[in-house]
Amino acid sequence: MILNRRSPPSPPCPAQHGHRGEEQRTQTPAHPPQTDMTHTTPLPVVSSQPKIDYELILDCVHCGLCTASCPTYVETGNEADSPRGRIYLMRQIIDGTLPLDETAKDHLDLCLNCRACETACPSGVQYGRLIEPFREHMARLEPGRPVRALSALQRWMLFHIFPYRGLTRLALAPARLAQWTGADWLARKSGVLNLLPQSLRSMHGMLPALQPHYGSLPEILPAEGPKRARVGLFLGCVADALYPQTNYATAKVLQKNGCEVWIPRNQVCCGALHYHAAEEKPAQAFAAQNCNAFGMTREDWNSLDAIITNAAGCGAMLKDYSHMMHEHPGAEAADRFNAKVRDINEFLYDLGLIPPTHPLPITATYHDACHLRHAQQIQKQPRALLEKIPGMKLVPLNESELCCGAAGSYNLTQPEMAAQLGHRKAANILATGAQALFTGNVGCLMQITRHLKAINPRLWIAHPVDALWASYSGQLPTELR
Repeated sequence: MILNRRSPPSPPCPAQHGHRGEEQRTQTPAHPPQTDMTHTTPLPVVSSQPKIDYELILDCVHCGLCTASCPTYVETGNEADSPRGRIYLMRQIIDGTLPLDETAKDHLDLCLNCRACETACPSGVQYGRLIEPFREHMARLEPGRPVRALSALQRWMLFHIFPYRGLTRLALAPARLAQWTGADWLARKSGVLNLLPQSLRSMHGMLPALQPHYGSLPEILPAEGPKRARVGLFLGCVADALYPQTNYATAKVLQKNGCEVWIPRNQVCCGALHYHAAEEKPAQAFAAQNCNAFGMTREDWNSLDAIITNAAGCGAMLKDYSHMMHEHPGAEAADRFNAKVRDINEFLYDLGLIPPTHPLPITATYHDACHLRHAQQIQKQPRALLEKIPGMKLVPLNESELCCGAAGSYNLTQPEMAAQLGHRKAANILATGAQALFTGNVGCLMQITRHLKAINPRLWIAHPVDALWASYSGQLPTELR
C-alpha cells in the first residue's frame, strides 16, 4: 500500500546537469533517465503497492545536486542510475505511467544504497526510506530477486551461516588453517583454486589475512581508572569472525577510557543481511532478540549509557530499528534501543578520548564508510580520534566519500560495478602515498584489501580503533614492524 498519498501534480522531471546550483522549473528534462519513460496512457497498477509514504517522493525537487555524489552515476553517466533518476522511476511506476519492467528493475538493482545522495541533498530527501521498501516490493512480486545473482551455496551461506558468529568462525576455519600453513599460497600459485566453483573463488578472493580469534571475552570488563560510563558492546556476526582483533581492540579501548563494558551472551546479528535482501520478518526477529539481550525489554533498561558498535553497516541498521519495528509488538523496546546505539568513533569523541601514548610514526589516510558518513552523519569524529595518535600524519583521500563498492553483499550481486568502484578507490588510496588506510566498516575493509593487497601487501588496512589500541598498547601490526 502507499501511505498518506495525496493527489500529486504532474511528476517533475530531472533538472539539467549544468545548473545544479539553481532552482529548476522546467518540466522537460534535458537528460531524462535512459529508459522508456514516454508513456502517456496510465498502465494498470499492480494490486500490491510498495509501502512508501508518497510525501517522501515529493520531497525530491530533481535539482541534481545528488548526481555528483552517486557512485553508479559517476561511473555510467546514465541519469537512470542517479538518485533523482531512480526516484523519478519509482514515482512513475507508482503512478502507473511506467511499467515495472526488467529495464527499470535493473536500474534500481544497481543502486548501492550508500545514501551519499542524502548527505548531498539540500531538500533532505530520505532516499533510503524509498529504495529499501521499493526493493522489498520488487521482491514480493519476484521472490528471491535481491539475491538471484548468487549461487545456491552463496545464498545458503548468506542467510544461514553469515548471520551467526559461531558458524561463520567454523566455516572460516579451513581458510584460516590454509593461510597459517601456507597451503593457501600454494593453492593459488599451483592453480588448484581454479578447480573450485566460481562462487567459492569469488568469496575466497575477498578474504583478508585472518588473525587469531580472541576466543571469548568476559561478560563484564571493568573500567580502567575512574568509571566514566557503562556500555554494552555489540559484536556483530561476519565482522567478529573476519576481524576479531577489531572487537578485541574496541573492548580494550573502551576500558582504557573508563568504560565498564558489558558483552551480552545472547546477542545476535543486527538483521541487515536479511533486511537488505527484502527478508523483513527474519530481520525483525533478530532485532527483537537484540532488544531483549541488551535489556531494552526490562525495567532497568536505562542502566546502560550506550550500546557500542564498530561496524558502520551494523550501526546504521541498529539505529533504524524504530523504523523497521514500527508495526511490531517490540516497537517500544526498539525505540529504547535506537536511543542507545553509538558508533565507537562517535561515542569516544563525545566522551572525550584519553590520549594514547605510544607513537605511530606513519602517514595514514581515511576512507569514509558510506553507512557511517551518509547514513549516520559521522565524518569528523574518526579523523579527530586518529589525529590524537602521536607521530601519525593523516592526509586527505580524494573522493573519500565515494563508495568503495562493498555495500554489504553488493560485490557478490553486482560484481562488475563493485570492481569498477574498487579499482577507483584503490587508485585514490595509492595516490596519497600513505602507509595505512583506516575505515570504519567490515565490508569496506574487505573490499579495499582485495583491491590493494596484490599491489601493496605492506599497506596496513584497518579500523580506526585498531590504530588507537596499537597506540595505547604499543603493539604494532605486522605491516609496520
